[in-house]
Amino acid sequence: MDEESRKPGTSPNSAETVFQRVTRRSFLGRVGAAGITIGAGQLSSVAHAASGGADQGETPAAEQSADSANVHVRLNVNGTHHELDIDPRTTLLDCVRDHLRLTGTKKGCDHGQCGACTVHVDGRRVNSCLSLAATHEGEAITTIEGVGQPGHLHPMQAAFVEHDGFQCGYCTSGQIMSAVALLNEPYGHSDEEVKEAMSGNICRCGAYSNIVSAIQQVRRKD
Repeated sequence: MDEESRKPGTSPNSAETVFQRVTRRSFLGRVGAAGITIGAGQLSSVAHAASGGADQGETPAAEQSADSANVHVRLNVNGTHHELDIDPRTTLLDCVRDHLRLTGTKKGCDHGQCGACTVHVDGRRVNSCLSLAATHEGEAITTIEGVGQPGHLHPMQAAFVEHDGFQCGYCTSGQIMSAVALLNEPYGHSDEEVKEAMSGNICRCGAYSNIVSAIQQVRRKD
């Protein structure tokens, strides 16, 4: 076989020669370069799409429809009437905290499991993180700010202070709201029944025994 008939790739040793040239370092380098090139291209496309509307002075559809999607609600909170335009998905918790600035009601788990967000609706305790604000028109909503204030504490608040019914204090407003509602609920007078009635309120500091003592003190006075 003459030299002219030997074309690239037809030599028995050509494949071996190619693989000998591809070292581990060169292979990883090529893969890395390809990944960077692809990634840069994708980011460029995303950035271009995101900036396209802004360059043309367009407002995203979500922002355009935000105001028109709001609902007008009238809420009675702590004896004061409020008229608000809110997203219909706004929870009662977010409404009192973010719109009315009543931040005594705390956001804990946001799943109705810890009780830190407890408020009263027509005298009954409610996990405000699970309830939509727009559904409470015409009802009397009470937050911890409506139960008592410094210098004029509710007996339950005073009892919590006296019995050290709190440590970090984050769950305390929800604990007190449940405890106040408990005074009007048909539970027996044993500590075990009080614990059962308060089981929806979690204290991560573990002040449960002091909380029960505070509740029992107020119940005995009633």
